[in-house]
Amino acid sequence: MASTHLSRTQGTGNRQIFTYSSWIKRGALAEGFLFQGYTSTSSFVHIKFDGNNKLQVFGKTGGSDQMDLVTSRVFRDTSAWYHIVVAIDTTQSTDTNRVKVYINGVQETSFSTTSYPSVNANLEINVSGYTNYIGTQYGSQAFFGGLMTHIHFVDGTAYPASTFGETDSTSGIWKPKTAPSVTHGTNGFFLKMENSGAMGTDSSGNSNTFTVSGTLTQNVDTPDNNFATFNPLDNYFPNYTFANGNTTCTTGGNYSFPQSSFYLESGKWYWEVKAISKAGGGDEYMIGVAGRSASATNQPPHNAANGGIVILATTGETYATGATGVSYGVAYAAGDIIGVALDLTNSKIYWSKNGTWMNSANPAGNTGGASLPTTAALTPQGAYSPVVGFYDTPAAVFSANFGNGYFGTTAVASANADGNGVGKMEYAVPSGYYTLNTKNLKEFG
Repeated sequence: MASTHLSRTQGTGNRQIFTYSSWIKRGALAEGFLFQGYTSTSSFVHIKFDGNNKLQVFGKTGGSDQMDLVTSRVFRDTSAWYHIVVAIDTTQSTDTNRVKVYINGVQETSFSTTSYPSVNANLEINVSGYTNYIGTQYGSQAFFGGLMTHIHFVDGTAYPASTFGETDSTSGIWKPKTAPSVTHGTNGFFLKMENSGAMGTDSSGNSNTFTVSGTLTQNVDTPDNNFATFNPLDNYFPNYTFANGNTTCTTGGNYSFPQSSFYLESGKWYWEVKAISKAGGGDEYMIGVAGRSASATNQPPHNAANGGIVILATTGETYATGATGVSYGVAYAAGDIIGVALDLTNSKIYWSKNGTWMNSANPAGNTGGASLPTTAALTPQGAYSPVVGFYDTPAAVFSANFGNGYFGTTAVASANADGNGVGKMEYAVPSGYYTLNTKNLKEFG
């Protein structure tokens, strides 16, 4: 949602009792606002991640702080969905009951900053004629970078997290209630984000629809089925920058590489990478897999220490575990989409260019693939992760589609699902291969 937000002018409602609930998946690990009720620069309420990756619930009126709760723990897992509920009721006689914060169904009890509102305090919310913001604050600052869905605001009731979510009886994972029993109140709303042409539509029955500013894209990555992304926490040596929910990355120089948020140890998997651009130079895009993280700035993913194999852009040669190039495929360049089929059953990897398999390969038939390095010392975790990289220092941009249906903010044209009916890929998924998400990992990994 970076550089994009939603807003709505609110009517008169309850300023003492309300609930915010939302499912979010972080992208950028930076200050980012989830929600703000605003009346002036000195009077507002907000819920945000601060610059230390902690969750803050804050309120100010007339320049004086009314409440300030900052969690002790940090939230830096960009591969996971969080369910955040903030229930406020200033009429409660016990101060700790006036603000309750829940993460994934569990109430937070440890705060590094703790200041509760006074009893019966009127907070800067539900003030007629003023604005609620989602994904930013007044003045379009500190945009939330990531994904959001099932956003509830309840006017007049403080609900616990169990109203909006429940524990799955099979997996034990906290999951959304798709139709929770909620009385939203006059200013309440429920944004499902299910209509790609009207993402601000209110499904509460109140018609409190929000205005969308910027380009808000719909995504199949949901709390019920979590898709892979690049992993910005595995970025010490690459020094890449990330965007679009961590599906787009820009190189930071040298040879190192970012990995995905998934490691794969069994099964057959398919994803696509688009080489977007490079800033001069004649060096190489690299697309493939690695068996471990980089441990120095001069290690491309196919370095002998990393157990990886990649295909280079200019020649279409494959490079594995530090060996010299092997003739395999065809050259590719900026704008091309490279499909990757990883077969961990037969220890093979395949690449396609714009839908045509290189080396006359047939991943479904187990012909024409390149052999994976399988030495245990090169894959200490016994698993591989998708990687990209650029051979040398010019900045280059990649965008990956692990099944979420986008290259950056551009939707794929054909939306091919895998054999499990999951994912949206630009090109057909080979028979027996699956897109990278938790549903498929559970069934086929």
